Amino acid sequence: MNYFIAIIIGYLVGSFPTAFLLIKKTKGLDIRDVGSGNVGAMNSYEISGSKLMGISVLLIDLIKGILSVVILKYFYPDSFILSGLSLFFAVFSHCFNPWLKFNGGRGLATAAGGALFLIPFLLFVWIILWVIFYLMKKDILFSNIVATIMSILVIIISASIAIKYSFPGPSGEESIILISVPILTLILIKHINPLKELVQQFFKKQND
Repeated sequence: MNYFIAIIIGYLVGSFPTAFLLIKKTKGLDIRDVGSGNVGAMNSYEISGSKLMGISVLLIDLIKGILSVVILKYFYPDSFILSGLSLFFAVFSHCFNPWLKFNGGRGLATAAGGALFLIPFLLFVWIILWVIFYLMKKDILFSNIVATIMSILVIIISASIAIKYSFPGPSGEESIILISVPILTLILIKHINPLKELVQQFFKKQND
């Protein structure tokens, strides 16, 4: 029953369609049909031309992740798995939103908000990797993809370190891997199209 509660809370919190509602309200547009079609902060900014819009979407989506963890922590303060399960389903419903015919964002902000209060080590690692690769390529999507892939490897190798900085503490390394890797995989799945484009660009350069 506890697992079911965690799933429902995370799923409902994560499904709030932030970017869709704000762009619809302010611009009268369906964000899925304009720009990249991504229901997230970056596309909101590009469509509206407003930094305030982009930041607003980013912050609300961050809060979705935070709430999915904090609510479960309140009811089950000693259970890492339940908080992690709630976060996973928050990210899942954000990425595949049930109110938007399973279209959604890429999950980064929601995952980051939850990780801040559950697995800050993972968030720290991802940000450091993102900055490194962004400085190398000056490409946000490239940095998102590579930082996410590398974070999967780091969390598997460094699970024992991540445990020390997780709240509540997981019961073992397998618990933190079981939560972290699926969340990162969701983010990676939502970057499949940008990844294909990057690969095509790479081979095009090689052939030129």
